Amino acid sequence: MTTTLRPTEPLQRDADGALSRHFKVCVNSRPVGAVHVATDPQFGPAVARIDGLRIEEPDRGRGRGTVAALAAEEVARGWGCTRVEIRVPGDAGPALRLATALGYLHRNRGMEKQLPATAPRLPEGSRARPMTEAEFGPWAERGNAHYAQSWIDRGVPEDQAWAKALSDMAVLLPRGLATEEVLISVLEHEGTAVGTLWLSLAGEKAFVFDVEADESFRGRGHGRSLMLLAEAGAVAAGKRTIGLNVFADNIPAERLYVSLGYVPVGYSMYKNLL
Repeated sequence: MTTTLRPTEPLQRDADGALSRHFKVCVNSRPVGAVHVATDPQFGPAVARIDGLRIEEPDRGRGRGTVAALAAEEVARGWGCTRVEIRVPGDAGPALRLATALGYLHRNRGMEKQLPATAPRLPEGSRARPMTEAEFGPWAERGNAHYAQSWIDRGVPEDQAWAKALSDMAVLLPRGLATEEVLISVLEHEGTAVGTLWLSLAGEKAFVFDVEADESFRGRGHGRSLMLLAEAGAVAAGKRTIGLNVFADNIPAERLYVSLGYVPVGYSMYKNLL
């Protein structure tokens, strides 16, 4: 029996060159699922995204998903893409195993935590204050460089990595420290600045975009204090859930988040097309 992709719409082409198309997954002309292939809105036309790959329950476990994923990759190759990005739900064990078997590499995972009604307290000697304008410029420059390098280390070309870093910063902090529903804080311990926190309060959930203990003060529990500060800010804003992303090789950070009660909700993975 032959598994193929059949378009359900003409090829969609935006003014900026972005491509997109929905397909049925068929076995001998019988629809058994669906998949969506598109160029990535952040990384541009050289990178594709495969979203919504679904095989109906009666046809699972027969290799249909594997063939459909490989066929979707061929669509991306035909568009001139050199990399594919996917997002696997945190509770989708079979999908994660399939992606790994097909050669997709784990870049980062999304994690979330349900927050208590009462905000946690910072340890004795620790306090938070808003970041100053004088601190913001150097902090943003360091953050962009670190963020871009994190993508470069995980296979993203340097120009794409920097474009993403600058674009994300412009979108997320259009007014710098004056951006609404954003808290950018400095953690002090006994009067000395020891770390920074960037917390978004937009939408239904709070989200930690950046948390960093200064290098000379690491290993002293300040990372945990920064996360407690994030949770306190979220609870004060009436949020019931807080989320974050952690890169795959940042084992100490992931251990910290797990110890605080965060659980995986999604895996971002990629594959270079040869």
